[in-house]
Parts: sequence; structure tokens; C-alpha cells
Amino acid sequence: MPARYGSDLIVDILKNLGIEYVALNPGSSFRGIHDSLVNYNGNRSPEIVLCCHEEIAVSLAHGYAKASGKPMAAIVHNVVGLQHASMAIYNAWCDRTPILVMGGTGPMNTAKRRPWIDWIHTALVQGNLVRDFVKWDDQPIGVEAIPSSMMRGHRIAMSDPKGPVYLCFDVTDQEAPLDKEIPIPDPARFRSPAPLQADTDAIKEAARMLSEAQNPVILADYLGRNNDAVLSLVELADLLAIPVIDLGARLNFPNTHSLNLTGKNRELIGNADVIMGLDVMDLFGALVRHDAASHSSVPAIKPGCKVIHATLADLAVRGWTTDFQELAPVDLPIVANTRVFLPALIEEIKRQGKFSKTVVEDRRKQLTAQHGEIHARWQSELKKRWDERPISPPRLAHEVWEAIKKESWLLVAGGFRSWPQRLWDWDKPGLYLGGYGGGGLGYAPGASVGASLIHRGKGTICVNLQRDGDLLYTTSALWTAANTRVPLLTVMTNNRVYYNDVEHQEKVAIARGRPAENKFVGMQMEKPAVDFANLARSFGISGEGPITEPDKIRPALDRAINVIKKENCPALVDVIIQMT
Repeated sequence: MPARYGSDLIVDILKNLGIEYVALNPGSSFRGIHDSLVNYNGNRSPEIVLCCHEEIAVSLAHGYAKASGKPMAAIVHNVVGLQHASMAIYNAWCDRTPILVMGGTGPMNTAKRRPWIDWIHTALVQGNLVRDFVKWDDQPIGVEAIPSSMMRGHRIAMSDPKGPVYLCFDVTDQEAPLDKEIPIPDPARFRSPAPLQADTDAIKEAARMLSEAQNPVILADYLGRNNDAVLSLVELADLLAIPVIDLGARLNFPNTHSLNLTGKNRELIGNADVIMGLDVMDLFGALVRHDAASHSSVPAIKPGCKVIHATLADLAVRGWTTDFQELAPVDLPIVANTRVFLPALIEEIKRQGKFSKTVVEDRRKQLTAQHGEIHARWQSELKKRWDERPISPPRLAHEVWEAIKKESWLLVAGGFRSWPQRLWDWDKPGLYLGGYGGGGLGYAPGASVGASLIHRGKGTICVNLQRDGDLLYTTSALWTAANTRVPLLTVMTNNRVYYNDVEHQEKVAIARGRPAENKFVGMQMEKPAVDFANLARSFGISGEGPITEPDKIRPALDRAINVIKKENCPALVDVIIQMT
């Protein structure tokens, strides 16, 4: 049927932009868009994903964008919904992830407002609430302004560095009958620009510095947001036998590769004569040793060490929060997308031909031996802690790996203290989607559902190593997982305590000469203990646990995977682990 209302126009534009899903918690301020999604569009591409909280809706879109490389829409209800969603938006901002956050407001014409409710739920400019942690916000006035606003929002979200945008539509524009045809722009003519390349002289200088270095080191953090960049990094590391330290915001370098020296960070950084950072969010933090007790930092690099940093972070700076981190001294700063920078750098290194093949091969032998030592150390740690009770984190990580390693798998959320990075085979790009960006609890439950959406019916097991405290923020994401029937295996890494703050309480108590044994007060979740398996079942998910014996983990995981594959239903396994 032809578009008849402003909200029909909004849905047509979403469709033209290739938006496949819209996550939302229903609200009257976008009732027009909701009707158009269902009755005008038939709830197909985009399809509604019902969420029980706005933070879940946005985090779901966050996970989807990281897994698919393209944005998803999340619609949040006027002022109150936007306030609920704000933490998830901030996570996406810090994580440089594109999301189209949409909302409704008004009527801005006060004469048309309902008494009370429309007044308390309308802001003068609604985007003020999140303007400091979105790339752009807009509140177009009049249906004629909607196409340009949406095209610009999509383009900005997808342009380097990527991030969330917020678009707000007046309810009267959504529900206004269209008295004329409003052309829908061709998305191809409003696409995001090509990736930003580095200055030619900077590429030449970086090539020279790396080629002449005796002990170069590469630090990679957000580079893995693009699979091609990972493959280019492997080629560069192989070319010059440069060790790579994966800082973990994404899967940046295969852990099976002999030049992955993650775990020897301190020694390598301290001995380096050239360090190249690639999309490192906190370069300063990576290059210092910080004493938490005294709140002081000292350089971890030796005098004379040269630092190169290729990043887009300088283009995404706000003044409200300091997510831009401390300013690190850099000898060669490069503003570029690493996906295009690395191939150009490799070609320049080859063209210059300044590296010594003998030096490179000697370095490769030494680093390969160190790689083997690191992995032997992790295996030794696993063996030593094999029978510990409560269950040790390495034992749980190992059991999950044994259960999924013959499957097509994806770790959608949960770094789990880097144990998967140490014990699993991460042999290709894209197997791990990284953490929550802004450090806001409640991310993983929704993000894991969003990341799993694109794997429905494809035979992939999506794994979420879920912290207990994090899940308690956004538990109803389990219902959305069941409702969408995503292939999601949630494994609770359940220590029944907010352990991160336990460490802080211990340090403060010791520093003040107070009883350190009181560190658990106000931290534990044991009286009563949360029954996560039963909670999962109440939301329609297969739930099992709590598991307290190490030899019971694997059978439970096998049963859960069988449920996902045979019954097309998500599953949760609750495992009780020790705190460290």
C-alpha cells in the first residue's frame, strides 16, 4: 500500500537503508511508527524485536552491530525511555558502535498535548539528554524534514569513527496524513565516505621506524572491529616478525599464531625500541605501570623508545566524560582507519626494503619459543587448578571450549578474565566481539541476543560467558532471547558476589589499617542465592544448575547445546565458580 502517514515514511526509509530489525519497548510517543511497522510494513525487514526495557533494546542493537558490521534501530519512549536507555547508549559510544537510536516526543505544539502525561514526558530538545555521548542528534520539524534527517543520521553513524546517533520525531509528524508524495532518497547517494587513509609521509616514516627497529612491538585493541584489518595485521607481523599484544577490545590477532605474545606485555613493552599502537583506546595506560594504592603511574617503556599510534580516536572527543583517556606521548601520531592503513604500510615496507632478513628470522625464532612458553604456562595453570572447589575459572573456560570446539561458534560476550583468550583456539578473525565499551553493567544479556540474531538457522552456537551481577541488571533480556529463539548458550560465571569491588574494599581496608575480612559486606549475593536456572526457565529458556562439581560441567553443556540445536531454543547453564 502507498505511504499515508509520516510514520509510514519513516518505516520506508528504514527499509531502504537495509535496517533488518527494530528493538523496542512499546511507548505511546512512537505509536505511529509502531503501527506502521506492523500494519503498513507487515513486520518484515525491519522486524520488531520486543524488549522489556530500553537499556536492553539499545544493548541488543549494540551487539547486533558488532556481529554484523551494520546498524540496527532501537526505539525508546520519549524522556523516560531515553533515560532508561542512556547507559546502553554510552556503552555504544565508548565502543565506537553504530546504532540508530530513535524516539518520539511531544506534541511540541503545546495546544495539542494531553493533560499531565504529555507534559512530563516532553523535553524542549530531547537530544540534550544524550548529546554528549552520541555522534549526532536531531529532532526534525515537519514530515518533509524526516528523509534528510534519517539519511544524515545513518551516514554519520556509519562514518569513521562509527557510533550511535539519536533521532527524535514529533508524534504529530508521525501521525500526520501525507497530503503529497515525499520522495525517498536513494541510500547509495548518501552512503558514508571511504575509510580515512594516513598521510603518505606518515606511512613512509612508520615503515622506516618498524623496519629499522631491533625490538618492535605492536599493541592492538579495537582493530579487530574489521576482519580485514586482522588479516593485514597478521601479514605485517609475519613480514617483520613483530610480536603482537592483543589488548582485548576485540579479537585483534589469532592466539594460535606464534607471534601472539599476549601475556608477556610487561617484558616486551619494557624492552621495545619501537611500539606501534593500533586503535588503542587507552595508550597511556598500556605504556605505564600504575600503582592503585598510591594512585601513581611510572613509564613502562625505556628511554628513547619511539611510539607510533594509528587511531581514529582524535575524531571522537567530547568534553563531558573523559573516555578519551590520559594523553600519551606519541612520536608519530596517525589519524587513519587501520583497515586501509595497514595494507599501505605493508606495501611501503616492502618497497623500502630496509629490514634485515637475518634479524627478522632470528627474532621470529625467539618469539616463537616465547609464544610456546606462554601457552605452556596457561596449560600448567589449568592443570594445577583442575580439581579446585569452588570451580576455578580456567577449568570452566576449558570445559566450555571442549563442548563447543567442534561446533561453529562465536563468543558474543564475556571476556571471563581472558581465560578463553588463553585456552581456546582463536584462529581466525571475528570469533570474539569484545566487551561493553563504557563499563556499564547490564550490557551482556541484551548484546548477546542482538549478536545472535543474525545466526538464527545457521548452525552457529553463540556463547555468552555471563557474570551474575551483570545479568541481574537486565534479566528480562532472557525473555527476548526466548521470544526470538536465538541460538544462544549462556554460561553463568557465577561467584555470587560483586567481586571487582571486593578487591577495592580490601585495598582500602588494608591501607587504613581496618579489618580486611569485612570486604564482603555489602557485596555478596548469597542470602538468598539467585536461582539463575529457574529464572531462565521462568522466561522460557532451558535452564540447568547451579553446578558446583567440575565433572558435572561438560555433561550439562552438552545437554544445553543439544537443546539449542534440536529444539531451536536458547539455554542457560549456571556454574558456581570461585572468586579469583
